Amino acid sequence: MPSRSDYALQAFGQDTFNNIQNARVLMVGAGGIGCELLKDLVLLGLSEIHIVDLDTIDLSNLNRQFLFRHRHIKQPKSFVAAETASKFNPAIKIVPYFSNIKDTTLFPLSWFKSFDIVLNALDNKDARSYVNRMCLTANVPLVESGTSGFRGQTQPIVGGLSECFECNPKETPKTFAICTIRSTPSQPIHCIVWAKNYLFSQLFDEQNENEPVVSDEDAENAEEIAKLQKESNELKAIRDQINSPDFAKVFFDKCFTSDIERLASMDTMWKTRKAPKPLSFAELSQQAGDYKTLATAALLNDQKSWSAVEAFAVLLDSTDRLQKRYTDATPLSFDKDDGDTLDFVSAAAVLRSLIFSIEVKSKFEIKQMAGNIIPAIATTNAIVAGLSVLQSVKLLNGLKQGTLKDALDQTPTVFLSREPTHIFSTEKNYGPRPECAVCSVTRSTLLVNPEVTTLRQIVETLLQENWSFSDEFAIVTDGLIYDPDFDDNLDRTLADLGINSESFITVHDESDETPHANLELLILKPEAVQTSQEITELLANMEKPEFKAKYIPPPPESDDDESDIELADDDLDDDVVILEEDDEAAAQKRKLEDLGDLTPKEEVKRLKVTD
Repeated sequence: MPSRSDYALQAFGQDTFNNIQNARVLMVGAGGIGCELLKDLVLLGLSEIHIVDLDTIDLSNLNRQFLFRHRHIKQPKSFVAAETASKFNPAIKIVPYFSNIKDTTLFPLSWFKSFDIVLNALDNKDARSYVNRMCLTANVPLVESGTSGFRGQTQPIVGGLSECFECNPKETPKTFAICTIRSTPSQPIHCIVWAKNYLFSQLFDEQNENEPVVSDEDAENAEEIAKLQKESNELKAIRDQINSPDFAKVFFDKCFTSDIERLASMDTMWKTRKAPKPLSFAELSQQAGDYKTLATAALLNDQKSWSAVEAFAVLLDSTDRLQKRYTDATPLSFDKDDGDTLDFVSAAAVLRSLIFSIEVKSKFEIKQMAGNIIPAIATTNAIVAGLSVLQSVKLLNGLKQGTLKDALDQTPTVFLSREPTHIFSTEKNYGPRPECAVCSVTRSTLLVNPEVTTLRQIVETLLQENWSFSDEFAIVTDGLIYDPDFDDNLDRTLADLGINSESFITVHDESDETPHANLELLILKPEAVQTSQEITELLANMEKPEFKAKYIPPPPESDDDESDIELADDDLDDDVVILEEDDEAAAQKRKLEDLGDLTPKEEVKRLKVTD
């Protein structure tokens, strides 16, 4: 009887198949890419696959994560994926974990080292960065992947031989100024953030009432923050009336009438833009008539933009539903797949958009934006998963044959584009970027008990006396714990400073003469008991690693003919040329025009690719 692995054997040949069959593979993430990836790995015939995922199955996953069914909703993704995929090939050992990959108790460095290769299928930058760092430290090859709509990419990462996940800067999450959200929205997303994180949260979700609406650390906005807090307190007081039949009218009059009238009265705010127009509960109520019937009709088509009266009817109707569900013991949380909460946020966002003369989005569009949904397409996930498996086969074959570098040279980063003439594009692998703070560092491991080892022993015995560091260096973890002007922690143990086994500390050499690249020390607690004297002797005799040189950026290039310019005496005045706003905008426009048409690969590289 033919085996499930017969096709893989025919495709790759006996030698390659033997090299990959007994590989021990770690897969992180069991979502859109992860489900396709696990299916492909199982059909490939690998003997052992471990899969880690912290998430549970949601209704919105079912359209593209085909290892799950409706009966699996709320169950751990990793367990259900393992159970379903094992039916494809019962001979394969699949070990699922419903846990956070950053849990060092469950997943220490030694655990990462036990795998031949790691495949990332994550939608979280923080987790991706963490797995990247652990694979570099464990010296285990990693295949990183991500998708966004029709676009995607896969990237092989091998420590010391290729760029890592952090070598190229990643887009930071979008945040909005408090004053913009509260007083001067200008985009649909501003109104959606206000409706979801401010209005809904304060009225129905006590658990998140202290959650910031936005990220804003500017001290100049202290007055705006205070005003926002005052308004939040007013809404909390209104929440006490949640069981009242007038509840909807009370919060509507505050948020859509009186607050807007106050903003509209500030003439200086509206000199260059249209002032907001307050809404009247009485007028909208009269126009809506039987608001439940109108709301039902409006909700039939979620891709149609609502009028003010339709949004008003949906707001009242969804408020009725939320009031019936709300109790002090079980506050409500926003969920894009919870129709009641989504209807409320959508209606509130539409009304606020109309007040500020902003483009109105449909409920379908608001669901995407409020749920932070990056478009995910099953076909894209399947293609990227297949590419990841092909790259894994090349790396595993090279690893087993002792030719990993040659295998990496034949395994480029692959970009997937929606352009019909350039569906795939590739980019050869470059070495680690010397300026990368993650992969271009010197690494070493300290087998010391953090509950006994003091920072002074690290600073004086190891770094200064043994490894000949100058006095000019700093040590950081999540924050600064030592530098020449901050030595308060020298006599504290590492554990007192929050540095436990499996923790990293980074040494920044700040000397002027031949500075070292950053030194990354991994703290591992040994099984044997250690005394302080034994630790001192260990650190005093520890072999010095081969330090990399610190990257020093080259000086900026000057214009070749700048020195040839001769100025007349009249030109030697200390004039300052001021770029006017219009000129600046024109310069920016010219800069954009100079970019020309991007190739699909360049276009994809500008994306934040996530599953």
